[in-house]
Amino acid sequence: MDQAAAAPPALLARRLVRRAVTATLATRLKGQEGWPYASLVLLAVDHDGSPLLLMSRLAEHTRNLDADSRVSLLVTGDFGGEDPLTSTRVTIQGRASPSAEARHRARFVARHPSAQGYAGFGDFSVWRVAVERVHLVAGFGRIHWIDGQAFRAEAPLALAMRETDIVSHMNSDHPDAVQLYATRLLGLGEGAWRMIGIDPEGVDLHADGRLGRLDFEQPVADADQARAELVKLAKDARRG
Repeated sequence: MDQAAAAPPALLARRLVRRAVTATLATRLKGQEGWPYASLVLLAVDHDGSPLLLMSRLAEHTRNLDADSRVSLLVTGDFGGEDPLTSTRVTIQGRASPSAEARHRARFVARHPSAQGYAGFGDFSVWRVAVERVHLVAGFGRIHWIDGQAFRAEAPLALAMRETDIVSHMNSDHPDAVQLYATRLLGLGEGAWRMIGIDPEGVDLHADGRLGRLDFEQPVADADQARAELVKLAKDARRG
């Protein structure tokens, strides 16, 4: 079993969710005797691992949430040619509510630049899912129910409030390091790689419609710890 697969269940589940681009959202169909309703949504993630969704008031699933805030989200990884039923996946159960926090909208748009064109429309809002429990299927013998509190990562406000500054600094002053994170540490192809987000457990990168996720060895709590970890990763990358 490799190091990633050997991670604790909650950490393994969060890592999968943090890498995901889309999810299948299940809500309770309003006025239709409670029939389940599944839809495809774009996914972003808060610092603690809570899912963030940008949804229109005109969408069927949003109208459903007005009547019943309970949701289920199915998140899968890249199957990579393997049998989908043997791949790792996560089902999140929780309650969704609109968020007025500007940083939530900023994180969503940074992950999905195409949303910039409509994120400001009056009928669109960001919804945050308060996770109550998670079901992880990570291969033979690795099936776990995870309590919502155990799933959520520590998310110090000190780091969240400096995220924009850190990302801007890395892209403007250390673009070479960001490029090395993508190409040498993640093995991704060349491109105009930029950092689009940082959270306690890693950084998100983007280039030409591609996304990359670089995990930290240890969680960081503030800008100083983030800087130390980013410097260490840059040194590791330069050593090849």
